[in-house]
Amino acid sequence: MEPELLSMVPRPVCAVLLLFPITEKYETFRTEEEERIKAKGQDVKSSVYFMKQTINNACGTIGLIHAIANNRDKMNFETNSSLKKFLEDSLSMTPEERAKYLETYEAIRVTHESSAHEGQTEVSMFLKSLCLYLL
Repeated sequence: MEPELLSMVPRPVCAVLLLFPITEKYETFRTEEEERIKAKGQDVKSSVYFMKQTINNACGTIGLIHAIANNRDKMNFETNSSLKKFLEDSLSMTPEERAKYLETYEAIRVTHESSAHEGQTEVSMFLKSLCLYLL
């Protein structure tokens, strides 16, 4: 999040996805944060679209859904877009309900799995192909 590095992000921009390795230090921090939130609660605006991640190795898919869902007003979805339907259907759900719905939502699941099975290691290629297909 260094200003010099952020200045290299093309403008205008609606969202930035950060990819980083899962380390022991990160896992410790995540566990502590989770416990703190359970104990003290967390105030999240109802306008923020968030879903839990319950599908293994789906962080890119979840990140992309978050980026798009929180910028729906800037998006032009095709009429029969799978992602548009998913977002419309899940808007009134809790983060946990959205996660369960995603687990059963065929169009997104198939796209995610086909990209994962292709063995793409280039994250940006996966996100681009998923985004183009779903929009």
